[in-house]
Amino acid sequence: MKLTSLTLAASLIGSAALASDVAPKDVMFNEDGGVDASLTGMAGDAANGAIIAGTKSKGNCVACHAISALADVPFHGEVGPTLDGAGDRWDTAEMRGLLADAKMTFDGTVMPAFYKVDGFTRPGDAYTGKAAEGPLTPILTAQEIEDVIAFLATLKE
Repeated sequence: MKLTSLTLAASLIGSAALASDVAPKDVMFNEDGGVDASLTGMAGDAANGAIIAGTKSKGNCVACHAISALADVPFHGEVGPTLDGAGDRWDTAEMRGLLADAKMTFDGTVMPAFYKVDGFTRPGDAYTGKAAEGPLTPILTAQEIEDVIAFLATLKE
């Protein structure tokens, strides 16, 4: 009986955590393009954020930004600013806004919106005419956004 109650309680807690994620369409940007509230209500994991930032199939931040803390990841880009010192330059709301949809802060940026599912040219339309059908998922999950923010906040000058 105790095990069943514990299992039920754990599943309810897990469901509540998932239910608290802000959906991509419900993200509230402030007047400066920042997102004040956490997308998950939970703290990010900086170690996982570092992995996401350096993983080609995930955030791949290093494709455009230099990050000295990820020196073991090859081919850092120079398109965007270095992310060294990001934790001193931007607060968490600004970083969350930049990751969710950088165009809310910098209109002409080429940085992808990592937590957006609509309002852009569908992948493939401009090149092959064979865009994906149906709804798109965001590049990163809400928790992955929070993890990358936690990592970037550790990058101090």
